[in-house]
Amino acid sequence: MIETHQRHILALLLAGVLSGYAGPSASQNPGAIASGKLEFQTSCAVCHGNNASGNGPMAAVLNVPPADLTTLAKNNNGAFPFLRVIETIDGRYDTIAHGGRDMPIWGIRYRENQDPALARARILDLTLYLESIQDK
Repeated sequence: MIETHQRHILALLLAGVLSGYAGPSASQNPGAIASGKLEFQTSCAVCHGNNASGNGPMAAVLNVPPADLTTLAKNNNGAFPFLRVIETIDGRYDTIAHGGRDMPIWGIRYRENQDPALARARILDLTLYLESIQDK
């Protein structure tokens, strides 16, 4: 059985490989992008808005305004921060607005302790979708 720290290392390696590969993959995988869009609408749009610009219906009542997720690449010297997005979604990278690592706002939806393959697929599809909607 793989230990927790070994799983994190494997996940980082996979994310590292995907980060270099995601650009072409995103444009060539409309099914993953469509799935990611649905995932976004289900889990993220309430705060980030349907167009991901940070204007969701809950935005006005939040202490920390939601980020404009369409400018992630623009704010990162034109490169989409693929690994950082994955780490933000899965809770490895702390984001005050999402809550602590132990209980991000989406609860266990993106945590591997439930169904690891499903959690990783949701995260990957969501990340590919976000990559696909970046401002040019």
